[in-house]
Amino acid sequence: MTPALEIGFMPLVDAAPLIVARDMGFAAQERLDLVLHRAGNWSMLRDLLDLGRVQAAHMLSPMPVARALGLGGAGPGVETLMVLSMNGQVVGVSPDLARDMRAAGPDLGFGDAVATSQALRSARPDGLRLGVPFPFSMHAELLGYWLGPQVTLATVPPPDMAAAIGAGDIEAFCVGEPWGSQAVELGAAELILPGAAIWSQAPEKVLAVRAGWAEENADLTGRLMRAVWRAGQWLSLPQNAPLASEILSEPDRLGVDPEIIDRALTGQLLTRRGGELIRAPALLEFHHGAANFPWRSQAAWIAGRMARRFGLDLRRAAEAAQAIWRSDLYRQHLADLAILPAASSKLEGACPVPQAVGATRASLILSENRFFDGLIFDPSADN
Repeated sequence: MTPALEIGFMPLVDAAPLIVARDMGFAAQERLDLVLHRAGNWSMLRDLLDLGRVQAAHMLSPMPVARALGLGGAGPGVETLMVLSMNGQVVGVSPDLARDMRAAGPDLGFGDAVATSQALRSARPDGLRLGVPFPFSMHAELLGYWLGPQVTLATVPPPDMAAAIGAGDIEAFCVGEPWGSQAVELGAAELILPGAAIWSQAPEKVLAVRAGWAEENADLTGRLMRAVWRAGQWLSLPQNAPLASEILSEPDRLGVDPEIIDRALTGQLLTRRGGELIRAPALLEFHHGAANFPWRSQAAWIAGRMARRFGLDLRRAAEAAQAIWRSDLYRQHLADLAILPAASSKLEGACPVPQAVGATRASLILSENRFFDGLIFDPSADN
């Protein structure tokens, strides 16, 4: 009998590894039936996992860290099994703000985080209200790191971002695709920056389970991780983008025109309605460069940002976060498939070009890893 696993997801392009694992048969190859549940917002998805209505979930990478730090209310511990996607966020502004930014300076292009920050400050010197999908999200951490504390963040579910900026509730947003492109399509926003311009290797979504579940269900955990890993590998092949867009466009998946989904999968974005498609390098990554490996240094960086925001002890926060970032389970269940790095932590931001690192077999090339301001984050130091 094929066991069934209930999996929660939000309608975003970066849920693709879970959707593709089911729809392209990678789960079936592992004798696993994935039953997918689409949630309306991140709180709902968190609650589904807490209550055991789903056994695993597509989750914002800071959400398990927040739980480990005691932020956002009580509930069972949550662990990160693997990273589902890197980057994938876009920053957009209202047409009025885009006009004011252009009036304040030259054309910024799409990728200069320093110049874009200066243009935003010049256009709105008294501050700015930005929409993010959840208080504990990479979007919130990247914006705080990039723009500093003078911005005000408002929580808006991703599918509602276009309506919120169109209604004037917010004047800018940081959101995962396809919802930035959807706002462009509706004429509600213009895109000014990819999240990758702030941190080129930001772990955006993770595969999360309740603490202890993976040990209690070791065989199911291995089957699930292998199926999702193969789906990410399939998604990384450019020739599969058209079919992936069609699969994700289904009403019970994202329910968005496949042409709009295709922009994120191919890295070809339309930044304003009526404009031309532009190339956005490293916009979204599902597999290459050990993208799925849960580096504990990633958890430490997220924890450090949260500790500063909420006045927590930096060292204790980093230790708590790294403990639930289960690189050990990744090594246990994917040793026969993936090329594993020799270490489970690294300097973040210290790789300006792709770089070979020590691995368990063959060679492993990590992708470019840099912060917009040149920061090098050492998880072993008091940052």
